[in-house]
Amino acid sequence: MTSRHPVWESLIPPSRYGLPDRHAVAAEGTRIRFADGSWALCATSGLWNCNLGYGNKNIAEAVAEALTNASYLTLFRGGHHLAVRAAEALLDVCGSSFGRVLYSTSGGAANDAMMKLVRHFHAVRGDDRRRVVVGLTGSYHGLTYGSFSLTGENLGQQVYGVDQRAVRHVGFSDEAELTSLLAREGHRVAAVVLEPVLGSGAHPVPESFIAAVARLREEHGFLLVADEVATGFGRTGRYFASSSWPVAPDVLITSKGLTNGTCAASAVVVSHEICEVFERADAVLVHGETQAGTPGSCAAILATIEQMHELDAVATAARNSVKLDALLDRVSAHPLVNGHRGSGCFRAITLQSGVSAQVTEAARKAGVIVQPGPDCVQLVPALTYGDDELAELESALLTALDEVAR
Repeated sequence: MTSRHPVWESLIPPSRYGLPDRHAVAAEGTRIRFADGSWALCATSGLWNCNLGYGNKNIAEAVAEALTNASYLTLFRGGHHLAVRAAEALLDVCGSSFGRVLYSTSGGAANDAMMKLVRHFHAVRGDDRRRVVVGLTGSYHGLTYGSFSLTGENLGQQVYGVDQRAVRHVGFSDEAELTSLLAREGHRVAAVVLEPVLGSGAHPVPESFIAAVARLREEHGFLLVADEVATGFGRTGRYFASSSWPVAPDVLITSKGLTNGTCAASAVVVSHEICEVFERADAVLVHGETQAGTPGSCAAILATIEQMHELDAVATAARNSVKLDALLDRVSAHPLVNGHRGSGCFRAITLQSGVSAQVTEAARKAGVIVQPGPDCVQLVPALTYGDDELAELESALLTALDEVAR
């Protein structure tokens, strides 16, 4: 009988399943230990979600207490006190523009819920023509069915039969393309969705483009959505990157750093106006998820927000952003490197064509985990990196680049 690895591992072929040097057995602080006994410095914060590093005891203890007191409570046709407390804490850090939290279980699932929400909002207002949702070319919103349609990368959507008939994409810095689309279809557009920094490639969306979207929102009446799954919770040196936009988004999506990676949790945070439209009609949004807003995940949200404050994580991220500027300037002097881009602790070094996978593998051999991108290697370190870890990251990157150059 054939021996088969029991787990379907993500985004790699079956021939690479279960490799000892990729099979993690522990994680602590900013490091991961693997089955072959090796340790590696993590420069990806897990999947952009362990912003405060691995093994935060305060968050773990809060989750354990919640699971002991009430292992499971639902939000179907009711609620519970931890869900209320976590929502209040989240609204407090999101800002005064927002009025309610819809819990979900992942960034992809939250984007699915958002697409239902924005279409329902317009229907409640009597305009059920508005079904189109506009995203950005090169964006990443997840791989669940709805979010996969909104994701602006070619990741095999046609193979999986994803329905993109009510989705459009425009260039992330092409105001003319968006203006032209809205001139043709503005009356059908329910929302425009922006990642402040595109999840694939770490491209910051230009301030001029965001200002144009804000202006066009007034003209065409669509909702503005900030997908801050990757950029929220201090990742760009602000609690939320959209807090610097000229207008507040109508919807803010957060996940990843929301529980410091401890629970399958996300949230769709909505404006007071959206709340009021549903309240006036007493309308029911037909959405719910079994594991959304459970006691454990809500306790993790509360504890993560407390730890963000206690560790002064946003300010630390802003300081590390300045240090990363200098680090990346030095690394960019390497012949294989074309430059760098990104924001805060969400960065990428751009490389000569075709070497990003090689550099990623060479960096792993040098003891650091980085993320390959289309034309780059992405660096998404924990917000709380110290100087020694930054120096180790720089040394490993230069070692990897030298290895590939040879």
